[in-house]
Amino acid sequence: MSVLVTGAGGFVGNNVVRRLVQQGRPVRAMVRGIDKAKMRLADVADKVEFVQGDVTDRASLPPLMNEVSAIVHTVAIAIERGGQTYEEVNFQGTINLVDAAEKAGVRRFINVSQNGARPDHFSRFLRSKGKAQEYVASSGLEWTAIRPSAIFGPQDEFFNAFARLVRLTPIVFPLVGGGTAEFQPVSIYDVVETITRSLDDNDTVGKEFELGGPEILTLGEIQKRILNAMNEKRVLINAPVGLLRPAVFVMEKALPGTPVSLTLLELLKEPNVVRDNALVTYFKMQPRPFSGDHIAYLRENSAGSAIKRFFTGAAVN
Repeated sequence: MSVLVTGAGGFVGNNVVRRLVQQGRPVRAMVRGIDKAKMRLADVADKVEFVQGDVTDRASLPPLMNEVSAIVHTVAIAIERGGQTYEEVNFQGTINLVDAAEKAGVRRFINVSQNGARPDHFSRFLRSKGKAQEYVASSGLEWTAIRPSAIFGPQDEFFNAFARLVRLTPIVFPLVGGGTAEFQPVSIYDVVETITRSLDDNDTVGKEFELGGPEILTLGEIQKRILNAMNEKRVLINAPVGLLRPAVFVMEKALPGTPVSLTLLELLKEPNVVRDNALVTYFKMQPRPFSGDHIAYLRENSAGSAIKRFFTGAAVN
C-alpha cells in the first residue's frame, strides 16, 4: 500500500516524497505535470510512482486512491496565478480530496495547513486554508494537521524571493513595513520529519500541531541574516506598506513570478509565530535555526535567475 502525496512536485511535497523514499515506503506522487516533477525528483524518480491528478478536478481523484494507505496533502497556493483562486485550490481542492479518500476507504490523512489559518481570518489565503482544515476535521478520516510558520529551505519561495531581490538591488534594500513583522522560520526538514512521524503515530490523530523554529525574528532581522548569508551589504531603507501597495499591485498584474501579492502584504499585520511549538513539546526535536549553513542555499541566487523567475514564473529548483 502506498502513501499518496499530493502536490508532490512542490516545495513541501517533493521533500516529503524524498523522506518517505528514504524510509523505504512505497510512494505515489500526485502531480499536475509528470515530466517537471520527475526532473525535480530525479534522484529518487525510479523509486516513485508518478500519477497525474488535480485536486480541482474531482473526476481525476478516485482512480488514484487504489492501494493507498494514507494521504499527505500538500497542495496549496499562496499567490493566485493563472486564474487559480484560493477558494478553488486551497478550499474546494481539499474538499474534493477528502471526499475521494472517504469514498475509497482511505483512512489516514495528513493535512499540511498553515500557522494562523482559520475560517474567519481577514486574509482570503488563510481563510481558505482555515476552511479547508475545518472540512478535514469534520470528516470521518483519521486526520492530523501540520501548521508551520514560514518554511525555509532550498526551493522555498518566501526567503528566496528576498535573496533574488538582493541580487537586483545593488545599493539599497527595502525594509518592508519597517521590518517589524514577526516570524518564526521553520526548516523544511523539520516540517517533513513531523509529517512522516505522524503517519505511524496514532496519538497524532485528531490533533493540530503548530511548528516553528527556535527563534522569533522580525522581518528586519530576517533580511539582515539573508544579506549575511549572501555575503552582501545593503543600505536598508524603510518601505511603509502603504507606499508599497501600488507597486505590488502592478507587480501582480505584470510579473508572472511576482514575489509578493497584496494578500501576502496584508499578512504582515499579524505575527506569524506559534503559541505551542510542537517540534519541541510533542516531537521532542531540536529545531534548526534560520542561520549559518542552514540558509547557505540563499547565496545560490543570481541576478539572471531572479529575472527569469520574476518574468517567467519559473520555479526555484
